Amino acid sequence: MATTNNTYNFVEGEVILVNKPLEWTSFDVVKKIRSTLQRHYNLKKFKVGHAGTLDPLADGLLIICTGKKTKEIDSYMAMTKVYSGVITIGATTPSYDLETDIEETFDITAISEDQIIKAAEKLTGEYEQYPPKFSAKKVKGQRAYDFARRGEDVKLKPKRITVSQFDITAIDLPKIHFEITCSKGTYIRSIARDFGRLLDNGGHLTRLRREKIGQFDIGNAKSVDEWTTLIQNL
Repeated sequence: MATTNNTYNFVEGEVILVNKPLEWTSFDVVKKIRSTLQRHYNLKKFKVGHAGTLDPLADGLLIICTGKKTKEIDSYMAMTKVYSGVITIGATTPSYDLETDIEETFDITAISEDQIIKAAEKLTGEYEQYPPKFSAKKVKGQRAYDFARRGEDVKLKPKRITVSQFDITAIDLPKIHFEITCSKGTYIRSIARDFGRLLDNGGHLTRLRREKIGQFDIGNAKSVDEWTTLIQNL
């Protein structure tokens, strides 16, 4: 279990819950925690890693492991994830989110609430999902986003995923608020793309927050600043 009291042994190993801020990469968080620990313990090397990337345009729960607990990272990465967010319909972007500019727009006046609910139902279950071209998937030794940013075509293989729950929590067109429970390796950006296509329209992800990883909840997470202050005051 993640540490929830005030007794920590980061050198031996801890599992800590961080509320990753927007615009930070997951590795930015790792570097900040690691450098703080190195300075506090006066060590040149310190094992720190994260259990599952969270995009810079997303915030929410990030599991960070230190010391011997880094050996458990794979087990946390395999856990079911819960996300909340917003899909905006009526427009598409190459990255399926706000990283890139809108490339095509659509009329949404004929789209009904019933169509939206049915689209979510169709994207629930086990199926093959194509990752975004603007993703960290490796192709020929390079990240897919490197090809995409150079304007080069890149072919990605689909991956079998499971969306065990896809709830529409509010509809305020063009914004559709959702909560999704899914397996490891699921791209919510790809769900936004597929959601738009199921409506014979367009869609892209405009807000994403990771709420849970397995039994770990964002409500028990601390900010990066809270963790660095805690470490400095040990």
